[in-house]
Amino acid sequence: MKEKKIALFTGTFDPFTMGHKQIVDRALAIADEVVVGIGVNVNKHTMFPLEKRIEFINRVYADNPAVSVKSYNGLTADFAKEVGASFIVKGVRSIIDFEYEKQMADMNRRLSGIETVLLFSDEEYSAVSSSLIRELLSYGKDVSRFLPYTLD
Repeated sequence: MKEKKIALFTGTFDPFTMGHKQIVDRALAIADEVVVGIGVNVNKHTMFPLEKRIEFINRVYADNPAVSVKSYNGLTADFAKEVGASFIVKGVRSIIDFEYEKQMADMNRRLSGIETVLLFSDEEYSAVSSSLIRELLSYGKDVSRFLPYTLD
């Protein structure tokens, strides 16, 4: 019997980061299941609280039982083992991201023995980040073209 491939995606996955949905969708093409892991860091302030992120992901993938979302506290390498991940998936938006994520992939491999697959997000959204969206919103700019789904 074929072993089930589980990909772990650890990204902020907020509604303003279009590239994260694309990465999860690409991970679904190479895995049987994708776990979206949202790291909980009490010292990090984000635009959307954990509950809103989880609600958003569950809404986006409501019709796809192959995607689940879990929060975790601690090392990605430990969480990857906990969920039985076959590999970790990370999104890359630029060459700077690539260099950083490559170093993190090497560290995760040493700590857990689990490989990391680096996937580039679509070029159109490569420069879009939640901090850029916040800045555009503060100037009253229309950011609707960057939104993957309508927010209720």
